[in-house]
Amino acid sequence: MAIFTGAGVAIVTPFNEDESINYDRLDELIDFHCENGTDSIIICGTTGESATMTEEEHLECVKFTIERAKGRIPVIAGTGSNCTRTAVDMSREAAQYGADGLLVVTPYYNKATQAGLMAHYKAVAKEAKAPIIMYSVASRTGCNIEPATVAALFRDVDNIVGVKEASGNISQVAKIMTLTEGRIDLYSGNDDQIVPILSLGGKGVISVLSNVAPKETHDMCAKFFAGDVKESARLQLQAIPLVEQLFSEVNPIPVKKAMQLMGMDCGGLRMPLTELTKGHEETLKAAMKEFGIKLK
Repeated sequence: MAIFTGAGVAIVTPFNEDESINYDRLDELIDFHCENGTDSIIICGTTGESATMTEEEHLECVKFTIERAKGRIPVIAGTGSNCTRTAVDMSREAAQYGADGLLVVTPYYNKATQAGLMAHYKAVAKEAKAPIIMYSVASRTGCNIEPATVAALFRDVDNIVGVKEASGNISQVAKIMTLTEGRIDLYSGNDDQIVPILSLGGKGVISVLSNVAPKETHDMCAKFFAGDVKESARLQLQAIPLVEQLFSEVNPIPVKKAMQLMGMDCGGLRMPLTELTKGHEETLKAAMKEFGIKLK
């Protein structure tokens, strides 16, 4: 059984003015998603600015989210690192806290060969007793998991169960599903490709869009699973202009601004990320209004 089906939110991390984690606001966001149709919370992913967190902050944030979700919806912990030892330690700890699953991104900057990726994921899976979703996003990491590597890891390692595919390459996605006979739990990592990936047997999306439109993103998946592909596709196409604006600058710069515009201020960004430029703020506002999101 999949960790979740539908729309999982790659949740932002709220910060106080001193850049410490704002747990009161995170608590509110967890409730917001539990009450508005989100199917899973993915904590401490790229959208959560995990790259600028200390290991202590990272694990405390994971633990807090698991405790506050209280079994209402699954919690998946982002525990990847460019250091295999760190990924192993964080994954093992998150599994012990009770994470329903782990999202493990490919090593970044130092990257890896396909053989290195095999060794990396096997090392994490051996120590962390929780279902693992591999995360392939070469645009940010410089490292792609080739379909044959995905298939081999899925075949050989019991607790490697899924892949978040953010390559943007639908042909690569189709190849993964062919090599795994459609049995791997496939999640879209791109909000503009939710329906195409569902059509190839995907289980859902790990979504930035869900931060500001949780019900609509959930409905896009639910309609597809219910057989109403036409309505699912309509919702996908309707969301495209907003999705484009949510990625007008490096994620999560635009989505944090969007949440502020909705009255859910999650604080600033940790450097090297900076505030959204005024020009992009105006086009973001326009896209939000067109989508039907009320601004404060």
